[in-house]
Amino acid sequence: MSRADRNDMSDSHFSCDYTESSIRDIAQQISVLDGAIGRLIVCNGVLHGDDFRPERALKRLDAATMTQVLHANTITPTLWLSAFMDALKHAPDPRIAVFSARVGSISDNQLGGWYSYRASKAALNMVLKCAAIELARLNPRAKLVAFHPGTTDTNMSKPFQKGVPAEKLFSPDFVASRLLGSLDSIVPDGELAFLDWDGKAIAW
Repeated sequence: MSRADRNDMSDSHFSCDYTESSIRDIAQQISVLDGAIGRLIVCNGVLHGDDFRPERALKRLDAATMTQVLHANTITPTLWLSAFMDALKHAPDPRIAVFSARVGSISDNQLGGWYSYRASKAALNMVLKCAAIELARLNPRAKLVAFHPGTTDTNMSKPFQKGVPAEKLFSPDFVASRLLGSLDSIVPDGELAFLDWDGKAIAW
């Protein structure tokens, strides 16, 4: 997409209700615009809500809550990737980042708990691994990243910020700049990268 195209898009926005049809409609509207996708960032997710918190024990599991978390953190990002797959296939040098989480790492899990959230992010990582393999066949110039933003100062993390050192509580602008820097420098190799905010690899 040219600079002029990007400037024309600077004030554009699309409303979505996160249904599958709405996601596909938005992808279609964007895909028919002049130019090609250079960056695609999927950053939706949920950790807690008005009536639920991360489960610390198996006896706290609730099927409806678990389904809600899995839908938001695994299914919805997958739908976004699926909707944009045709556009990514034809893009000259696309970089795609999907917000995952370090707690989705099975090998890094030393504390347990947070059952639904951990499971949803681990499942997301597997989806992204499959998508990276597919993208490598369709467009070798594409690169997919599972991105861990760290503890970012948003409503999502506020109930859990106690005890987080000030230097480890990041502003959204800081995280965004780190993510964009990683996407600008990363080299396509047909593999899924699992990176933290500092560009360091996370074990699966």
